[in-house]
Amino acid sequence: MGEMIKVTVNGETREVKKGTTFLEISEEFQSQYKNRIAIAIFNGKIQELFRHPEEDGVLEFQDVTGIIGFRAYQRTALYLFIRAVIGVVGNEKIEKLKLEFSMGTGFYFTAEGDFEKNEELVNKITEKMLSYVNSKTPINKSTMPVSEAVKLFKKQNMDDKVKLCKYRKSSVINVYELDGYYDYFYGYMLPSADYISKFEVLTYRKGLVLNLPSKESINELKEFVPLNKVQATMMESTEWGKTMGIDTVGDLNNVLSQGIVTQMILVQEALQERKIGEIARMISFKDTVKFVMIAGPSSSGKTSFSYRLSVQLKAMGLNPHPIAVDDYFVNRENTPRDENGEYNFECLEAIDIELFNSDMNRLLKGEKVELPTFNFKTGMREYGKGRFEQLKDGDILVIEGIHALNDKMSYALPKESKFKIYISALTTLNIDEHNRIPTTDARLLRRMVRDFRTRGNSAERTIAMWPSVRRGEEENIFPYQETADTMFNSASIYELAVLKPQAEALLYSVSPESKEYFEAKRLLKFLEYFLSMDSSGLPNNSIVREFVGGSVFNV
Repeated sequence: MGEMIKVTVNGETREVKKGTTFLEISEEFQSQYKNRIAIAIFNGKIQELFRHPEEDGVLEFQDVTGIIGFRAYQRTALYLFIRAVIGVVGNEKIEKLKLEFSMGTGFYFTAEGDFEKNEELVNKITEKMLSYVNSKTPINKSTMPVSEAVKLFKKQNMDDKVKLCKYRKSSVINVYELDGYYDYFYGYMLPSADYISKFEVLTYRKGLVLNLPSKESINELKEFVPLNKVQATMMESTEWGKTMGIDTVGDLNNVLSQGIVTQMILVQEALQERKIGEIARMISFKDTVKFVMIAGPSSSGKTSFSYRLSVQLKAMGLNPHPIAVDDYFVNRENTPRDENGEYNFECLEAIDIELFNSDMNRLLKGEKVELPTFNFKTGMREYGKGRFEQLKDGDILVIEGIHALNDKMSYALPKESKFKIYISALTTLNIDEHNRIPTTDARLLRRMVRDFRTRGNSAERTIAMWPSVRRGEEENIFPYQETADTMFNSASIYELAVLKPQAEALLYSVSPESKEYFEAKRLLKFLEYFLSMDSSGLPNNSIVREFVGGSVFNV
């Protein structure tokens, strides 16, 4: 009969033959889950479904809408798409197939080579993907020596992965295979192509888009809504990376290992300063603008950006005055609460909109106005700090806050008096051409390092708060990003290497018993790709300084 082991799932204990996969075990429990099971967690360790338990233990399953399961779902869909493109076009005709970034539910790829990106190609890719889905083509995983993987990657013209392997600490690497095509992916994968039943392939600009369901509507494919300004900003930053010769983490590690860091920093900072100068020039040409409205998600570097923009505005002959929307918070006792009874500081109603609009309109009329200061310790707005403002010729208010792009917040101000700027850390550096670095990961690491330094918050607390922060961004910031007059990307090509030493130390403190342990472990694994970089060489006005410390702006 063979050796048997005991597995406890949802309080039910089963005896299974040793060698039985988690996928086979999941079939008995699938009816207990609303969506298809994607990932196993066995004795506290995440496992892909094609693996099997080696000992007695407790088994949990997560479906495709769980955090880990959904990431595996997206990753599998991307692998399926890449395989289909290569199958249709032919590897020899493809110069580059690079996953650049996500836009809403779509993933944008640049596709370069001896082929046309048209409806005929889209239809063929779609048909190829469906053939894998309908035949339930398996995805196989193997562990091989790095030296063997490098040979395989060279054979498939994957120079980006060869560079990445150069700095790998482990002597082995996990490689996936789908219909004879091998690839490396950062993270977990689903066992077969038939998990991906809803998708859409589109042409967009000079590339291709794979549109997928959202986590909230996994069984429904929504229309892809292009974010043209975001895409243009991301591609501009991608060009910056090419200017520096840094496209992937392997390229960055090459620069760090060769000790040619100073030039990289100077070029990156110069490119950002040039962009800030261009924005200041745009504002200076608009005589009616009196309010520069700056908004962006958490840890996007809004404060440092507003200071650097103010310097450039000053150089243009204007007289900028910074105002933080946070100073217009309602008193703590009047702050709305969320569904869990916690204060909701990120909703629009947490701001005293009437007072803000009254003060700004009085300033617009030339009146002298005393501005409030919000005391975060007492939860009260305070006056008597000597904060008086009065707009004169050449004066301009630089207003920073998460709702600054929402016209409901500044409803009483004339449209022509406002210039809107959206800022975010839109990471364009990739692990390799098929593994993107999510912008949210970069911002989470920024926040983790900054909040420990300035507030004493642990990594565990920052990770625990992050889902709530993200919900606030989805509701209050992202819907308005395309309404901005211009965008600024605050991400620096080198910043994750700078954040690494501090972030790793914080992440190691998260215990295995914590609910945040899996996320901490994932981020630690992610940071392993990077060589560390000392922050001492950063200019003291660098936006990265807002997070690692040492900023001239005292942030």
